Amino acid sequence: MAESPYISVVVPLLNEEEALEQLHERLCKVLESVGKGFEIVYVDDGSTDSSPGILKRLFEKDERVEVIRFRRNFGKAAALSCGFEAARGDVIISIDADLQDDPDEIPNFLAKLDEGYDLISGWKAVRKDPFIKVLSSRFFNWVVQITSGVKLHDFNCGFKAYRSEVVREVEIYGDLHRYIPFLAAARGFKVGEIKVKHHPRKHGRSKYGWDRYLKGFLDLLTATVITRFSRKPLHLFGGFGVLCFLVGFVVLGYLTVVWFMTHAIGGRPLLQFGMLLMILGIQLISIGLIGEMIIFHRPPREREYPTAYILSHHEKREEE
Repeated sequence: MAESPYISVVVPLLNEEEALEQLHERLCKVLESVGKGFEIVYVDDGSTDSSPGILKRLFEKDERVEVIRFRRNFGKAAALSCGFEAARGDVIISIDADLQDDPDEIPNFLAKLDEGYDLISGWKAVRKDPFIKVLSSRFFNWVVQITSGVKLHDFNCGFKAYRSEVVREVEIYGDLHRYIPFLAAARGFKVGEIKVKHHPRKHGRSKYGWDRYLKGFLDLLTATVITRFSRKPLHLFGGFGVLCFLVGFVVLGYLTVVWFMTHAIGGRPLLQFGMLLMILGIQLISIGLIGEMIIFHRPPREREYPTAYILSHHEKREEE
C-alpha cells in the first residue's frame, strides 16, 4: 500500500461536468505548493451527466486521485461520509465542486489548524448569491448558533478542514453535514473559522432549493437531540413526562376538591384534560426508560452506501 498522504481533499459532487477539470487543476497547483503529500477523493453522488467519465480520466492520469461513485443520489452527507472513510490523510479538507469556493484558501486553513484547532469552518463573509438567499442563510445560521452554542457565522459552508480524528468520531447521515461543527464541538473538539472568498456560480445550477431550510431546521432538532440526549433519552422524554404528569396531577387534585364541594365534575372538560396529561406523562416516562434500555444493549452501528464502483490506487478494487 502506498504511503499515506498528509492531506486528503474530499470533493462531493453531483453533475459538475463543466467545473471538474478546472477544479482538479487548481487543487493540484495549490496542494503542490504546500509541499506535503496529498490525495484528492472525488465522491460522485449519482451524477447523470459526463462527470463519471471525467473522473475516470483524472484517475487514470493522476495516481493521487481516488474516485467513489454511488449507484444513485444519496445526498451530500452520504457522499462526505464515504469520502471521509476513504481519506487517509492526517488533515482532511472538504470542498464543493462548483468552484464557488476558492482552493487558494487551503494554506490558510492549514495555518489555522496549526494554532491548535481540530476543525476549521469557512465563513463566506461576502456571499455571491441572491439577496434573499443570503438573508435566509444569515437567519438560519443565527438560529443554529443560538441553539448549538457554537459561535460560527456560516454552518452551511462546505469548505472545511478537519483533523482526521474528527471525521473518525463524528457520524453524519441524512442532512447532518452542515452540523459537523456542532457535532464535533459536542465531542470536545476545538472548532474555529476563517473568512474565505466566495465566487459566483459560473457552471451548472444549485442543487438546493428552499426545502433545504425546512430540512435544515428538522436536522437541527436531530443534532440537538443526539448531542444532548442520545446517551440519556430519559432526560428528554422523562422531563416532558414528569411535567405533563405533575400538571395533570394538579388539575385532578383541584377537581377532587371541587367534587367534595359540589359532587359535579363528570361533565367538565378539565377532567378529561387532567387524565390525558397524566396518561401522557406516564407514556413519555416509559418511552424514556425503554430508550435507556436500548442504549445500554445496542450493538455498534454500521452505515454503508451501495457504490457502483471505487477507483483507488492504494486499494485497487472495482464493483460492477
